[in-house]
This record gives sequence, C-alpha cells and structure tokens, in this order.
Amino acid sequence: MPRKNLLLDAPPYEVEQAIKRLGKNLRTARLRRNMTIEQAAEKIGTGPRAVMDAEKGKLATGMAVYTALLWAYDLLRPFHELADPQTDSEGLALDRLAGRERARTGKGLDNDF
Repeated sequence: MPRKNLLLDAPPYEVEQAIKRLGKNLRTARLRRNMTIEQAAEKIGTGPRAVMDAEKGKLATGMAVYTALLWAYDLLRPFHELADPQTDSEGLALDRLAGRERARTGKGLDNDF
C-alpha cells in the first residue's frame, strides 16, 4: 500500500498559501517579460508542464523548478537570504542556550557487533 504524504495531501495552510503566492508571482514575472511557458521551460531545461505546475503552486513541483524559474527571471538574488543562520533569531538564541553544534541525540558509536 502506498504511503500517504501528509505534506502534499494536507499541508499546513501557511505553506500552501506561500507556494500558491510564489506560483502567481512567477506567472506575473513571466508575463511581464513577455515569455511563453514554452520559452520559460526551454530556458530552465524542463518541459512546459513543470512551469505550468509551478505557476499553479502545486506542492509536488520540485524546488529546483521554482528556483530555476526565479533564476530565469533574474529574481534569484534574495533567495540566498532564505533560512540564513545569521538572521535566525530564535535559532541563535537556542544555540546560545544549548551550545550545540549538531542535532544528533545519540550516545555515539559502540563496538557491539
């Protein structure tokens, strides 16, 4: 029996809305550049269906397609700021409290073979 993918079947509302908004923004960017779906697809090296799915905000569309479209429209510049560890105030505060460098919770390796 196939596993359910809760992120695709019942995503958090904020996630779904953010992807839909990104798709609409990408469509607007393409139209402003007077590009067809086929031209955008050719530029990023994919098929038209991937561009259409991204513009519809389909959650199953790969992040690479969204990122490549941002690149194609010269909108990739602010992308490097996403999840920047230096601007993650909550993460920085937690890091100062715990002093952890890794998320591992294990006790390490043992020689029990």
